[in-house]
Amino acid sequence: QVQFVESGGGLVQPGGSLRLSCAASGSIFRLYAMGWYRQTPGKQRELVARITSGGLTNYLDSVKGRFTISRDNAKNTMYLQMNNLKPEDTAVYYCNKDTPFIPWGQGTQVTVSS
Repeated sequence: QVQFVESGGGLVQPGGSLRLSCAASGSIFRLYAMGWYRQTPGKQRELVARITSGGLTNYLDSVKGRFTISRDNAKNTMYLQMNNLKPEDTAVYYCNKDTPFIPWGQGTQVTVSS
């Protein structure tokens, strides 16, 4: 069964950068369109960035020009490079495939604060 494990979060000052990783188990990762999602308390989980199996990308308007999603199918890993971070980017970040989702992982906490 495919599972995703997120890592790379942390505490960073406004304007700083972080790189998140999503490691996938299973050999069919390369077939999935994948997404990075984030959630803050009391709010619904939102799609931040998406990448198809062929590498086409799209982004939430508020992160365009600051975040870059990428994937390495040989390593079964997806990444989210986050630059010029803002306090409103503070959230738990998750990765998952396109719907139907598989069970969500623990996520990785990103906190942007001075």
